[in-house]
Amino acid sequence: MKIIDLRSDTVTKPTAKMREAMSNAEVGDDVYLEDPTVNHLEKRAAEIFERQAALFVPTGSMGNLICVKLHTEPGQEVILESRSHILNYEVSSMAMVAGVLPRAIPTSNGLLEWKQIEQAIRPQIYYCSQTALICLENTHNMAGGAVMSKAQTYEICLQARERKIPIHLDGARVFNAAATLGESVADLTRHFDSVMFCLSKGLGAPVGSIIVGSREFIEKARILRKLLGGGMRQVGVLAAAGLIALEEMPNRLKEDHSNAKFLATALAAIDKIEIDPESVQSNILIFDISKTGLNTSEFSAKLKERGILANGINATQMRMLTHYDVDKEDCQKALKTIKDLVLN
Repeated sequence: MKIIDLRSDTVTKPTAKMREAMSNAEVGDDVYLEDPTVNHLEKRAAEIFERQAALFVPTGSMGNLICVKLHTEPGQEVILESRSHILNYEVSSMAMVAGVLPRAIPTSNGLLEWKQIEQAIRPQIYYCSQTALICLENTHNMAGGAVMSKAQTYEICLQARERKIPIHLDGARVFNAAATLGESVADLTRHFDSVMFCLSKGLGAPVGSIIVGSREFIEKARILRKLLGGGMRQVGVLAAAGLIALEEMPNRLKEDHSNAKFLATALAAIDKIEIDPESVQSNILIFDISKTGLNTSEFSAKLKERGILANGINATQMRMLTHYDVDKEDCQKALKTIKDLVLN
């Protein structure tokens, strides 16, 4: 029985072309800046995002942490959305390692607006922890892949710059956002002080993320990467897959989005399942199963018995992600399985 894995786009396997590139990669010691494949990857990432420099890091979590730490001092505050990945799924590294406090703002759709951020900025009084950074997430994972527009991000970045507060983008899935909006990633992220994006997830590489920013910022980021244990040696074998992901995979993301919309529309037609298909903007969908009489642990277990993998995000809501290794036929099979489970 084929397993259809809708738990996340992190489960994608490297393509045949990626495996071939990894096998044939030219390598060197990256700590000495001598890995030609890593150097090429970083150069291309900087070019695509129209930035001065880029840095290859093992994970998006490390990339976010490096950026948070570079922008802040211990004891300061970081404004972010309450369901953001940096706050909830990165082992409290912003507090433990960077020594900063989160100032979380809840929203209905995961997308912060400037008026909400402005109200959360600390007054410049010596006994208050000072606002040092604003973090946005695009697309927003736990808001069902919600996409923040270029106009929204520009307003926040412009207002923050006037107040001399830097802005970091957790752009783990920013290529998905760009695909939805029909924008280039360069235009969509131009006004951020730093950006992290993943080569894995929708782009399909097995490992790795990239930080982009100014040359000075990236030089400092390289030091922090080493401090955190991210100094890598002959890592061109991974960068080679990252190059394929960066150059070739963004153009197919709309296929994942189409499959997610197909899933959402069909799920909405199933009695006892609740989802608004219009809320699905990229490759992530979240739906409510509370009327089925099952909690998400039970629902996931029953799906697994039938060859479908999916996770709950709480007791009543399931999350599914479409990706390179799930095609339209797989989505149809998953739908049939869910319908049979719910109605029989």
